[in-house]
Amino acid sequence: MQKTPISEKRRVCVIGAGTAGLCALKNSLQHGLDAVAYERGTDIGGTWVYSEDMPKNEYDEVHSSMYEGLRTNLPKEVMGYPDYLYPTDIEESFITSHQVLDFLRSYADYFKLRPHIKLQQEVIRVRPRLDDWEVYVWDYTTNKCDPIYYDFVYVCNGHYTEPDWPEIEGNDIYQGKQMHSHLYRKAQMFAGENVLVIGAGPSGMDITNHIRKVAKQVYLSHHLDTTPNTAFMGNVTQKPDVANFTKNGAVFKDGTEETFQHVIYCTGYKYSFPCLSTDVGVQVIDNFVQPLWKHCVNINNPTMAFIGLPFNVIPTQIFDMQVRFTLKYYTGQRDLPTREEMMEDLEREIGERWNCGFRNKKKAHQMAERQFEYYNELARLAGIANIKPVILKMMKDCGKKYIFELDSYRNNRYKIIDDENFIKNGK
Repeated sequence: MQKTPISEKRRVCVIGAGTAGLCALKNSLQHGLDAVAYERGTDIGGTWVYSEDMPKNEYDEVHSSMYEGLRTNLPKEVMGYPDYLYPTDIEESFITSHQVLDFLRSYADYFKLRPHIKLQQEVIRVRPRLDDWEVYVWDYTTNKCDPIYYDFVYVCNGHYTEPDWPEIEGNDIYQGKQMHSHLYRKAQMFAGENVLVIGAGPSGMDITNHIRKVAKQVYLSHHLDTTPNTAFMGNVTQKPDVANFTKNGAVFKDGTEETFQHVIYCTGYKYSFPCLSTDVGVQVIDNFVQPLWKHCVNINNPTMAFIGLPFNVIPTQIFDMQVRFTLKYYTGQRDLPTREEMMEDLEREIGERWNCGFRNKKKAHQMAERQFEYYNELARLAGIANIKPVILKMMKDCGKKYIFELDSYRNNRYKIIDDENFIKNGK
């Protein structure tokens, strides 16, 4: 099949039908493009789909990281799409994973996306041709794999599939059970046991809070500059980083030693794109996906975009904004910079990050306070609507609550008054 004639609709391949993939599909269709989303699972929703599947062998992949009893660590008021919000009849702001999944399904139904979604079909290889993309799709229902050709590719496969395991001395001699939070599902398996949790990010803090209710003792190992609030967790003891494991436990960097039967690594994930061929022109080096313009456009092949790489951001809102940003260029409303200009811009940003102390490549896509500058830049360059100020204000109000107010912050209830203002707990 040859390149799509200019007189016909341009074709878009969306890899994944989670939060990012759904908005890439919806916005592409609304811009008059012929778009299809491929999802290897049996349902839409990506990481929000709960599954108790475990790896069948060392080569098997488990795509869901969802665990029993999870509630969001951001209020639903900032988790909606700009043009599709969570229903106001849900009183709680911090909702369950089931409610998030129901919302994503309703989004797909409202915008009539399902006819354009291919379930149980996995993109297994993408490679550039002279003027388009060759995409091989494996159909699990027919066990057939055929090439399909597209003008644009949106990579929306998420980054909660490949665990990032730390290298710690002695973890090969430790005889207890070790697992990554990616495979954590239920607290009950730790009943009456001593457990070490490594990492005090949102998942580490939340899983600690879940399992401490059934475990005998939980040790929370981290290197945060500020001490998280665990005063309400009577059987949780905070520890510094592990110096080395022993046969039955570990020695920590303060010289103390503890024994435990389980280790849970809440140490994050690696960006992974196994379906992309090497000639796509993108590498992942120390979790730095490069070279990308504005953290999304493939500089070497700019008709490919990666949606959702930045972290410490407002997830759904940034997904939608990145898609709208790239579509301004893909539909010809804006001209992309030259490759040289995009590389210069990337190098400038990397230099700024390094000068600000972000010398760890693993933090190359971390935004945090820089996210607001990033949103402004996307809006300015492409002439698109920015994230509403009320969303940004609520996001700032939620900052670090999972560390300092884990026992109570999910009781807060937010309500949007207008584009600028919100109230919390009726005030």
